[in-house]
Amino acid sequence: MRAGRLATLTRMGLADPVGGGRFRLADDLDDTLRRMGERGDIIRTLQRDLTRAALGRAIADQVVYDPGASGARGLTGRVVARGLADEHADRHYLIVDATDGRSHYVAIGKGENVDAVPNGAIVRIEPTRASIREVDRTIAAVAAANGGTYDVDAHLRYDPSATETFAQTHVRRLEAIRRGQGGVIREPSGRWTIAPDHLGRVDNWERGKLRDRPVTVAILSAQALDRLVDADAATWLDREAVAIVPEQLRDAGFGRDVADAQARRRQWLIGQGLAAETDGAVTYRTGLIATLQRREVSKVAGQLSSELDLPFTEASIGARIDGVLRRSIDLTSGRFALVERSRDFSLVPWKPVLEPHVGKSVSGIVRGDGVNWTIGRGRSGPSIS
Repeated sequence: MRAGRLATLTRMGLADPVGGGRFRLADDLDDTLRRMGERGDIIRTLQRDLTRAALGRAIADQVVYDPGASGARGLTGRVVARGLADEHADRHYLIVDATDGRSHYVAIGKGENVDAVPNGAIVRIEPTRASIREVDRTIAAVAAANGGTYDVDAHLRYDPSATETFAQTHVRRLEAIRRGQGGVIREPSGRWTIAPDHLGRVDNWERGKLRDRPVTVAILSAQALDRLVDADAATWLDREAVAIVPEQLRDAGFGRDVADAQARRRQWLIGQGLAAETDGAVTYRTGLIATLQRREVSKVAGQLSSELDLPFTEASIGARIDGVLRRSIDLTSGRFALVERSRDFSLVPWKPVLEPHVGKSVSGIVRGDGVNWTIGRGRSGPSIS
């Protein structure tokens, strides 16, 4: 049995015969066999979930997405399934039917790091990169000039042009590293002890985080593709239509489905007077996205007005928004923040950083691409761009 196993390992390139019935085993034999076993489990999972979703894909079009590979790029597609790869370690995965015509198994790390994504939703997957930030280099430089310690006063002495607010961003970075056990010590006085190899420790900490969050998952559309064709809202299809660099589509699988949906959406827009076709070329009305978004917001605002017993006021560009952040509202056009005032309410584009501030007073200025928020009652509170 051992001789047979050694012959198998030799065929796999993991053992070399050296004569006399002896073999030299590969140095990374255990890790290689473990990875091969994991890959086999992944492929079986991929095939099982595709079968359940009634999506026939050739073996060559069933792939494992590797965000750590050299030159790894982002991935856009619809979610076929989400599952648990390792219950004890809380490791989750997504099966994504992508615009490249292939179905991808995507390890997403700990489930708590990725919001719930409904099957059929369209998502963008991006590799997470481990990198030392400029803030880390500044902390190391200040500490090196201050006997191995860092605090705001030392930072301001080191760089007289820096502001206290700017220095506080470095303190927040140190707090995040400390909570993540990245190798920094906060003294009772508020001073930080920084090791001489601080940048190396930060690099190791960042790389360790990749195991828990190897990718970022952005929801481009919570609605399935077929529901976007005649939606009276600003959809992902519309944003792709006016994008400077639209998604590349392969004439297979989800790529083919998207191309078909885009063609039907163009006809819907033409029927609505929001696009025109001349000699086979389609042009879109200026401000298409804003127009469609305003349509949906107005419709939903009418429903909310009855619920809240308050009139709706549209937030125009340049206007100041002051009020209480009540909750988020998920629309086909995207997620919006409901800001309530004593006499009316508004709906404005949502930002993830608002999540901890639901129920609090906020203020901000409406810009073309969103709102510059200030959290707290005073205008001097922290700004969220």
